[in-house]
Amino acid sequence: MTTNRMRELAELAVPGAAIGAAAGPVAMAMALVVSQPVDWAAAQGLALGLPLALLGGGFGLLLGTGRVRPGVFAPAALYWFLGFPLARLLHEVLAGLLIAGRPAPPADTLGFLAYQAMVSFGFALGFTWLHERFAPRWLHRIRAHNPRADRLYGYYLRHAEAQWQTRENRRRARADRRVVRQPALSRTKGES
Repeated sequence: MTTNRMRELAELAVPGAAIGAAAGPVAMAMALVVSQPVDWAAAQGLALGLPLALLGGGFGLLLGTGRVRPGVFAPAALYWFLGFPLARLLHEVLAGLLIAGRPAPPADTLGFLAYQAMVSFGFALGFTWLHERFAPRWLHRIRAHNPRADRLYGYYLRHAEAQWQTRENRRRARADRRVVRQPALSRTKGES
């Protein structure tokens, strides 16, 4: 793989990696809110942010290489259904390693993974929503020198145009229905 191709792929991973990494400071803040020591909170943030950043970047690569279509929730849900529980398991193990000096997997690992798989759909929804807000802006910035980014940006642009056109068609149809009903209302008021 050439250096240029590696750079192009790495650029495609940036939005997803940033969104995944943002979970780290959120976990840290939540640990501080419940009065955990600062070093414990920092360990929690790092232990969660790192695996989610890697998985988020991986999802960006799937989008950029065309293996997953943007705007479709099912692939994102499946990706995070598998990835989120593993990230949370790694979070638990890494946090124990950073805080206590030894890995601390959950007592009931299968139950833990099953619960995290259920929670993953909420995470997938939030991740997808954020990714669809931030990725097009990033792709617009890098598309001049990254053909994969240009192709993905073009898809987002066509998708946004189709959504806008659908919304405009609905708005026009509602306005047309109001115009058709209005003369009948005017006659009724004039007759009374």
